[in-house]
This record gives sequence, structure tokens and C-alpha cells, in this order.
Amino acid sequence: MNAVAATLGVLALGVSLGAEAQSSHGHPKAPPAQSYEKAPQRPPNPAEYVIQLDQMASFYDVPGEFGHVMVGKEHGFKQLSFIITETRPGGGPPLHTHATEEAHLVLSGTASYLIEDPATQQRKRFTVRGPYVVRIPAGHPHIFINAGKQSLNLIGALPDG
Repeated sequence: MNAVAATLGVLALGVSLGAEAQSSHGHPKAPPAQSYEKAPQRPPNPAEYVIQLDQMASFYDVPGEFGHVMVGKEHGFKQLSFIITETRPGGGPPLHTHATEEAHLVLSGTASYLIEDPATQQRKRFTVRGPYVVRIPAGHPHIFINAGKQSLNLIGALPDG
């Protein structure tokens, strides 16, 4: 619980760069035309208790999902990693799968999900408004789309596997 609370605190503080052309997390207001992945700007320091966004790898998925990935073992966690996203209305990641289970934590906003059971090929579709936690079992292909009118700030929590 303390790791999640700390990550929520990092997300709540954001990265305030003071520029009009950027969001509260430092992402440009106009989304890029192509997806990207970038290495952290500063190295991790496992002795620190606070992990800033510039110590995490960053990414952008077309259409409209900016994010940061914190690989827990690089920052002193033994069993947890996090993904922090800012997803624009209508945006979301491509359909993807993780080898481990995942939890999505959202304090406010609305997202539509599709989660597929690989054993039965059944797809579950649902829309949920925050605050919520969505449970995504290991190996289940999934996707979410921001179904709201404002940016959706989501934290994905994953065990290191």
C-alpha cells in the first residue's frame, strides 16, 4: 500500500514545467504523429524514496497515450513496477498482453476496456468511471480507451515477473 501511495503522490505532484504548450506531466498539448519510447533522462537511484518522472522511461502510443514506466528493481522495489499514463480523450494503448497480472488504478475519469480470456477467446467489454481499480489477469490481451472528455491519468501496477 505504501508503494502505491508514494506513486500516487508522484503522479499528483506531476512535473510542472510551466510551459503553456505542455500538460501537467510535461507532455506536449499536440500529440506526436508517431509512437515513441525514450530512455530515462536521469539514472535511477535505489537509495531514494521519491522517484521522479525523469528517472523513468517515457513513451507515447498513437492515438493519445503518454506514459512513464518505472521498472521497480531499478529503483529499489523488490516486487513492483508501475506504468503512469496520461491518456487523451479517445486515446489509449494498442491491444497488448503482460506475462504478469496488472491492476489499473484511476481516481477520476472514464475508460472503456476490452479484456480477452485467451483460454476461451471470450471478450469482456465494459466502461467504468473513476475512482476504480481494474484487475487484468496475466496473459490476457487488453486495451483501454479514454471515454471521457478530459485526460485520464492511470497508474498500472504490476509485479516483477
